[in-house]
Amino acid sequence: MFTAAAKFHIGQVVRHRKHPFRGVIFDVDPRFSNTEEWYDAIPEDSRPSKDQPFYHLLAENEQSYYIAYVSEQNLLPDETGEPVGHPDLPDLFGDFEDGRYPLQFQLN
Repeated sequence: MFTAAAKFHIGQVVRHRKHPFRGVIFDVDPRFSNTEEWYDAIPEDSRPSKDQPFYHLLAENEQSYYIAYVSEQNLLPDETGEPVGHPDLPDLFGDFEDGRYPLQFQLN
């Protein structure tokens, strides 16, 4: 049986280790759970292992806002202390406080 403990948590602000973007985690997969087409589009020498947590981010860079799917090995905590400006944040989270976003909806 495969088990993995996620290093990052929902509502945490993170940044990509190699690419210039940051975002807020809104979901976590304990291992890769995207399409093979998506995975194969990553250059072979840069492909992360599938046996690690993958994070869904409300992401931003200098040009746009988008959803990103990123392996744990490619994320770092964001140390800027700055909020993220993604327009979908209010749909899921409360106001930025103490370096994180609290969930703003009830789970069943």
